[in-house]
Amino acid sequence: MAAELREILPPDTGLAYPAMAALRPHFTDEASLIARVDEVQRAEGYRLVGVFEDEPHAVAVAGFRVGHTLAWGRFLYVDDLSTLPEARRRGYGRQLLEWLTEEAQRLGCDQLHLDSGLGADRIDAHRLYFNTGLAVSSFHFARRLQP
Repeated sequence: MAAELREILPPDTGLAYPAMAALRPHFTDEASLIARVDEVQRAEGYRLVGVFEDEPHAVAVAGFRVGHTLAWGRFLYVDDLSTLPEARRRGYGRQLLEWLTEEAQRLGCDQLHLDSGLGADRIDAHRLYFNTGLAVSSFHFARRLQP
C-alpha cells in the first residue's frame, strides 16, 4: 500500500501522537497532546497533516498555521515537522514540505517559514530543508520567562 497524505482532524488528533512525540518528547502521553492541540492550538489556526502507511497512526506529521506580520506579510508557519525514526529516509518529510508549500500558495501566502533547533541530531533535517529550497534567513532569539 502506498503512503497516503491527509489532514488530521478531530476526533483523530491522536493519530499524530507517535510521530509528534518523536519531536516533542515532553508530551509523555497521547491525551496531553490531544488536549493541547484540540483545545488550545486549533483555536489559534493550527492544523495537522500526516503521512500514513498501512498503520493507523501517522508515520510523519506536520503542524502549521497561517499568520500575518509586517515583516513577512501573509505566511504559513511550520510549527512541527516530524517523522518516526523507523520511517525516516523514505521521503515523507519532503512530501510534507511539498504539500505545505502547495497549501501556502493555495491560501495566498507570500512565504513559508520554519524554525529548526541546532545540534548534531538535526543535520539530516537541515539537509532536507536546504534541499527543498528553504534558506537560513535569520537568527531566532528566545528567553524563558519565570511565572
